Formats: sequence, C-alpha cells, structure tokens
Amino acid sequence: MGKPTGFIEFLRELPTDLDPKDRIRNWDEFHVPLPDERLRQQGARCMDCGVPFCHSGTLINNMASGCPINNLIPEWNDLIYRGLWEEALDRLHRTNNFPEFTGRVCPAPCEGSCVLGINNPPVTIKNIECSIADKGWENGWITPNPPEKRTGKKVAIVGSGPAGLSAAAQLNQAGHTVTVYERADRPGGLLMYGIPNMKLDKQEVVQRRLDQLVAEGVNFVCNTEIGKDVTAQQLVEDFDAVVLCTGATKPRDLPIEGRESTGIHFAMEFLTANTKTVLNEGEPVEGFISAAGKDVVIIGGGDTGTDCVGTSIRHGCNSMTQVEIMPKAPDERAESNPWPEWPKVYKLDYGQEESAARFGDDPRVYTTTATKFESDEKGHVKAVHTVEVEWTRNAEGRFIPKHMEGTEKVVPAQLVLLAMGFLGPEQPMLESLGLERDGRSNIKAEHGDYATSIPGVFAAGDCRRGQSLVVWAFNEGRGVAKACDKFLMGVTNLP
Repeated sequence: MGKPTGFIEFLRELPTDLDPKDRIRNWDEFHVPLPDERLRQQGARCMDCGVPFCHSGTLINNMASGCPINNLIPEWNDLIYRGLWEEALDRLHRTNNFPEFTGRVCPAPCEGSCVLGINNPPVTIKNIECSIADKGWENGWITPNPPEKRTGKKVAIVGSGPAGLSAAAQLNQAGHTVTVYERADRPGGLLMYGIPNMKLDKQEVVQRRLDQLVAEGVNFVCNTEIGKDVTAQQLVEDFDAVVLCTGATKPRDLPIEGRESTGIHFAMEFLTANTKTVLNEGEPVEGFISAAGKDVVIIGGGDTGTDCVGTSIRHGCNSMTQVEIMPKAPDERAESNPWPEWPKVYKLDYGQEESAARFGDDPRVYTTTATKFESDEKGHVKAVHTVEVEWTRNAEGRFIPKHMEGTEKVVPAQLVLLAMGFLGPEQPMLESLGLERDGRSNIKAEHGDYATSIPGVFAAGDCRRGQSLVVWAFNEGRGVAKACDKFLMGVTNLP
C-alpha cells in the first residue's frame, strides 16, 4: 500500500466530459482523460483493505457485487500510484482480455462494493482500468502474442460478442485452432453493433483488438449464420469442440393495441443500423432508422434505452420521452440496499444528460407504462397512450403494476423504440441440435462446467445465463475456454 492516507488526502475525481451540446454533434467518445499525476492520486485512494470486496465478483440479491472477472484491483491501483504503468497493465491482462472495453462500458460493480464507499465516494476503479489499457496501446505495450505451438485441435465458436471473443482469445492462447462464426458483416457482436460509437469507438478501440486476435491466429468467418449458411450438425462433425456464445438476442415485445403500426422498432434494429451507418461514413445503410425531426418515445429505462436516447439526440429528434415502468431510484442507498450490494440510486446517465441539455429535463417518466399505440390514416404511429402504475402485491405475493385511473396521457410519437430487454437466445439453431434448455429457454449448462447436453458442445454468456452484463460475458468466455481446453486435452493451464 503506497499511500496509507491517500483516501483522506484526495477526493474522488472523474474525467470531465465534453459539454453535451457540443458532443451531440458527432459520434466520437467524449471523455477527457485525466493527467497522469491526478490518476496516480486516484490510485492512492485505494486503501488496500484487509478484505477487499472489489475484486471478488458475486451475486447479491441477483445483482453483481464486485468484479465478475476478479480483476486484481488493489494491486494495479497501487502500481498506478507508484507510476508503474506497464506492470499495472500486466496485472490487468492476467484477468481481463479486453480492459479497454470494460473500462468504457462496464457499470463498475467493483465500485459499488469498494470498502471506501461505505462512508466516502469509492475509488475510481473503472476510469483507472481504462487509463491503464489506453496507455498500453499508446506506448506499444500491447502487441500480438501468438501461441508458440499448436495442439492440432480445432474449435468452432458461434458468436463473436463478449463471451465469444474472450473464449476465442483464451482457447487460441492454449494453442487450439479457433474459428469464430458471426452472422453480421463484422465481428464484435454487441461490442460492435449493440453499443453506440460514442460509448465504445469501433475503429480505434474495438477493431484494433480484433486485428490483434487475427494476428494471433484467430479466424473470423462473417456473414455466416449457423443453421442457415452452415448447419449446426456440420460444425459438430467438423470440429473437435463447439462453443455457443450466441447471446440473448430475442427482444421483449409489447403486444398492445396498435403494435402493428409502422414506426415502431426494437432498439437493436435502430442501434445496429445506426452504427453501420456511422461506419459507412454517414451514408445510410439498408434498414437505417432516422429520428431526425421526430417526436421519439423510448419504452424501457435501462442501458439500451439510454443508448437510444443518445443516438436519437444526435439524429436531431424533435422531442424525447423515455417511459420507465419502475419507480425513480432514491438519491442515496435505501436501508434495504446496503453495501456491498449494487447501489440502486438515481443516476443521470450520458443520454439523459444530453436530452436534459437539449430539451431542459431528464426525459424519463417513472412508474408509467404504454397502453396503446395510435396511428394515422396511413398506419404510421403518431402517439403513445400511457398510464401511471402503482406496484402492488397479487394473491401470490408477487409485485405487479396496477393502472391508476385518471393518470392517462397521450404522448406524440412518430418513432417508438422498444428497449425492454431480451427473453433469451433465438431458438432455431438450438432446436436443430436438440439441445436441452432451461425453464427460461436458455441453453442448459452449469456455470463452471458449461457443458451442454451434447458431448463436445459448450455454451457461455447470455445464451446460457440470460441477459446480463458485458463483464459477466467475459467471465463466462474465460470459464468456458478452461472447460473446453480440459475436454480437449484432459488438463488445462488456462487461468
């Protein structure tokens, strides 16, 4: 512990962001990095506590607490304080294949369980992690590192999202020949097309890591859908092992009156086509959905909804409303939400901040649900009917939303985006293999083992556990790589 009094001497400090009214003019990342000296001070705030909860990832009340990939957080915080950046990068890479990704898009459950956070603002773990990775790239410390020898074993990975990429990186390092199949035109899955460019730059951040994987020997096959272009059974026959990392991509729908109206889209349709357009130098691609000049209603208050807000603002929408069925979170932890649980507190995320700067207020309306989509004479949506709800217990004791009479409203809308989460993996490929599934339609495979009902076929990430955080997908990708390596070789040395 380099600075025993650091948490007393230094206040929590995050990088400043570009002004919302300026950053909404482009698709660039907007965080302004802290100078090294101030980053060292932030590292000095880490107390190196006797029992650090930050790096012990677990689930408490069904929410992440601590780092799911067990990052060695106190170690690299201390190394940053000492100015030993390259050593800090080495520690970071021991547990995390892609720290520049998690340093940008992870919600930082590590900070929610930081011991300093019991009675002070927690250590800026996420920003320090991102800064270490960025400095590694800037200084040329991150270079291709192909395995010294190959095992002769071939592994197919279906899906190139967070779980698939981390599994590919680890299995390739073990010496296996890895082929990753991706149905989109570029690899990266959610990292490439599900998260907007201003949160995670595709060319400067995602593509450079993909290029490194290719240089290390990973083979990506894009524009190839398993079950359509290549049969799932053919993969099982042609490869020594198959790892399914297809994600949970079946969106939750809202089957209320007027759902058939045009102008109502799932969030991922909107976000994917937008990122493709950004990568196409602004020239709209097929399926591009513009929010320009439209009254936009987003249904869903999570991260995907926030990304839809930020994207619509950049298009130049006319107005913004975000419908959230849950109550507004308190400003401070409730007694029922103690440390080290994830703090369920009110947060003005980047999209809502931009909407407030553009239109004057947080666009979210809480404890509200949509009851009807109203369309014009051409069948295009023109308004969303909403009503406030009260959460009450039903006869079985479960909380359910009850409509409150007299709170009905009609909100103008020429574009509606459904961002209500996902129901599980798409089923056709799983059905063609005859894979056993759990009660939520996910692939049945135990955490830590990852073996499916078919020998030699493994599953990891959201297709196994259901919709979750990117960092849990990295956890599962590394875990399934160990299980697969052991299946192929009898033993494994993968971390």
